[in-house]
Formats: sequence, structure tokens, C-alpha cells
Amino acid sequence: MTKKLWGSRFPKKTSILTNKFTSSINFDKQLAVYDILGSIAHAKMLGIQKIIPRQDAKLIVKGLNALLEDVKSGRFKFDSSAEDVHSNIQEALFKKIGPAAYKLHTARSRNDQIALDIRMYLKDQICQITELLTGLQKAILKFAKKNIDVIIPGYTHLQLAQCVLLAHHLLAYIEGLQRDKTRLLDAYERLDSMPLGSGALSGTSLPINREFVRKELGFKSITANSIDSVADRDFIIEVLSDLAIMAVHLSRIAEDLILWSTKEFNYIDIDFSFCTGSSIMPHKKNPDVLELIRGYAGRMQGNLSSVLILMKGIPFSYNRDLQLDKPPLFDAIDTTKEILGIFISLFGNIAINKETVASRIKDESLFSVDIVEYLIKKGLSYRKAHDVVGKMVKECLDKGAAISRLTDKELKRYSPKLGSDVKKIINAWDSVNLKKSYGGTNPKQVILQIQRWNQRLG
Repeated sequence: MTKKLWGSRFPKKTSILTNKFTSSINFDKQLAVYDILGSIAHAKMLGIQKIIPRQDAKLIVKGLNALLEDVKSGRFKFDSSAEDVHSNIQEALFKKIGPAAYKLHTARSRNDQIALDIRMYLKDQICQITELLTGLQKAILKFAKKNIDVIIPGYTHLQLAQCVLLAHHLLAYIEGLQRDKTRLLDAYERLDSMPLGSGALSGTSLPINREFVRKELGFKSITANSIDSVADRDFIIEVLSDLAIMAVHLSRIAEDLILWSTKEFNYIDIDFSFCTGSSIMPHKKNPDVLELIRGYAGRMQGNLSSVLILMKGIPFSYNRDLQLDKPPLFDAIDTTKEILGIFISLFGNIAINKETVASRIKDESLFSVDIVEYLIKKGLSYRKAHDVVGKMVKECLDKGAAISRLTDKELKRYSPKLGSDVKKIINAWDSVNLKKSYGGTNPKQVILQIQRWNQRLG
């Protein structure tokens, strides 16, 4: 059994129930690499500052480097009875180099040690997630370019609205994902501050050099208040918040694809490799992967809520409750990376049912706004133009008649401003070409958007 770092103060052993209940090794072992890297920098500093003999510092660093290789290669055997990753590594170090290992914990506490480990972990994870986000943006952009000639019905309230280029709709996903990326990078800036050297909460009387450790570990700055250093978990809440917002975007993308793959829409066909079947209905092809993404998004909101609720009642500075900030964080990080990886592959395996989509954009209700704007250009007020087209919709489209088949005389009955030329804009390509405002669905605008994203994403 791994020796407890505080055991000498207690006159009797803690209960097996207490040991099991308080142990965090089963989840904080994910931080082992960062714990060792932080310890290497700390040991070097202790030697340079002559707080411990330099020979001991060198021996500790050598032993830690060996443990680091063991952890990275998977050879390291974690002790499930250990209280946490810190005690597990120190005990492993003792077995490797002997009594010098017990000098490693000089001038630090597990309180500032874990604060360091999580910050280092998150710096790495944010880099990995932003790289995956860029990969997903590229996959969506490639899909958009491949289908630049496809027009789909746009929806508001899940009702037919206006024609848009499919590429324009896909670029909306890229915009949201870019905001997700910038939020994470903003969070990175705020968490890039080195807390080691804060001790349990008050610092230390030993002549440590925090600036040396900062440089060794590649942090931008040093935390300025020792109490805040060990009490702060804002950076975890901020990252969880960013991931929760990202999960909303990913869930909405999944929902679009689920709807479009139904028989009722039938706009897309998702590859069988991302679907499952039914145990009772042989005909089924279910988009289960997308449905699970939608479901996991809810769990991401829960992860954020659990840490917010955990933190709200904790007094400054460190409290053991903070041990429980890691499971929801690790779950959110791992889930996000898995979902992004799936989406990258999935977008390379979607086929557009072009004939179905082409048949849906013949619905003339999609062009009502175009007729309104035609009348505005002829001098009618917006209100009058809206009333005219509303009457046309009620008397024609609602009764199954086509506006495009009205005679010139019938058109004039609705407004003298209506000429036969209005029929030219009652088609999908004219509709999207008319939208010339910046950021709109006009093909030239969309191509410019694609070119800009090509440059931004490299």
C-alpha cells in the first residue's frame, strides 16, 4: 500500500471505508504526466536554490524522468490503494531512488501541486481541442465546396422560409465553431499562470524561485496571491462553460443532419458506417451516432452545473470538495474530443440527395419575400407590399395554384405594380442571386466566404 504523505500525525490507521471514499487515484491518474513534469521543474529549482543538496536534486530528476517514460509507455503500474496521484508517484520514486525521494515535497503542498497539474493538463487539452475544431471546420468547408451548386430550403420555426445555398448553411456551422475556438483560446490566456510555490495557502519561508519554475514549465505568468492560487477553479468553470456552449453547437448540427436524413426530408444520406439498425424492424437505418452526440451535449451542460454547484458553497482557500472538480472536467474533455473526431469523419461520408432537394425548392412560398422586395423596388411601401403578397399567397398558394402561372391581368388585380417580369424571380437560382447584401446567400458572397475560410484555416 502507498504510504500517506500525512500519516505520521495520526495515532491510528484510517478506516478502509475512509480510504476508499477519499481516494482519487482512479481518476486523477490522468494527471500523472503533468505531476511528474511539475515535480521535475520543482526539484531542479530546489537544487539550484540549495534548499536540498544538488546531488539529491539530480537523483530526483533522474528518477522522475524514468517514471515519466514508464507512464508514457504504459509500463507504470498505478496503485489503486493510493490516496492520489501525488502520493502514488512519490512512493514509486522512493522505490526507484531511495530516501532522497522524500525531499521532493519540500516547499510545496498537494494544494498548489494539483492546481499546477490541472492547469498544465488544460493547456495541452485546449491545444488538442482547438486543433480538432480546425479539423472539423476544414471537413465542413470541403463538404461545402463540393456542393456549392446545391440550393436547399431554409427554415425558420422549422417551417419553409427562403432558398439558401447549402454551402451558406454549412458556413454557419463554421462560424459558430470559430467562436468556440476563440473562447477556449481566451480561457487558455487566463489559466496560463503558474501556481506552484503557493504552498498549502500561505507560501513558504524557504528561498524558492517561482520564476525559474515558470520558465521551466512554459507558463506566461505567476499567480499573484497564494490563497487564490489554491482556491481558484475559475479556469475549470470557464473551460467547462466553453465546452458546454460548443456542445450546443455540435448538438444543433447533429439535429440538422438527423432531420435531413429522415424520409420526410430526405436531403442527405449518412453513410452506413455511422448508423445502426433495429433489432425488430429490418428496414431501419438509424442515425444513432448523431442522436448520442445530441444526448452527450446534455451531459456536458451537467458537467458545468456540477462544478458551479460544487464551488458556490466552498470557503477560501482549499477544501477537499475540490477533489470532485476533476471527474466532470475529464469527462467533458474526453467527450468533446471524441465527438469532434466523429464529426470530422462523418462529414466526409455524407451524400446529398440532389433530386429530392431540387423538387423541394419548387415550392413558390419560398419566393414570397422576393416578390415583396420586387414591389418595394417598384415604389410600394413595405407594409403595402407585404399585404399584396400575403393576399396572393392566401388566394393562390394556399389553394394549390401557382403564382408563376397567373396571367398579366390576374397579376394586376393584386397590384398595378406587378408585371410579367415578376415570374422571372420565382425560381431558386434567381432568389439566391438577388441576395446581394454582405454575408448573405448570394453565390458570389458565399464563394468569398469560402475563400476567406480557406485562408483562415490554412
